[in-house]
Amino acid sequence: MDLEVVPGLTIPAAELDWRFSRSSGPGGQHVNTSDSRVQLTWNVADSTVLSESQRAQLLSRLGRRLTAGRITVTVSEQRSQLRNRETALENLGELVRDALAPPAPLRRATRPTRGSARRHLAGKKRRSETKQRRQRPSAE
Repeated sequence: MDLEVVPGLTIPAAELDWRFSRSSGPGGQHVNTSDSRVQLTWNVADSTVLSESQRAQLLSRLGRRLTAGRITVTVSEQRSQLRNRETALENLGELVRDALAPPAPLRRATRPTRGSARRHLAGKKRRSETKQRRQRPSAE
């Protein structure tokens, strides 16, 4: 099943590698007999659907998650292998979508307003007075 990341970028099923294994987690004795854990791997470096700019952006933004140019998503949340497969596809799509998204605009530094500075100092003064009242009276 192909994975549509964004309208215009669809990862073909042929590029996705699936591995299944036994899951630890909910399921009781059923867990010991079925391969419900899902490992989905996609080779970013060798993908045919990416442009060079997309590939460079993915490789730089997902750099820590990649192993030899491949990204792996592991899911074992559900008892059903089918639901784990669906979740793995969603997670991979979300990872790639976030990595391809344009960067957020840079924050412009602003100064606190005069009123907020006044309220901040008033709060500090109140706190200081509260703590002063907790001390023992001085023996002066």
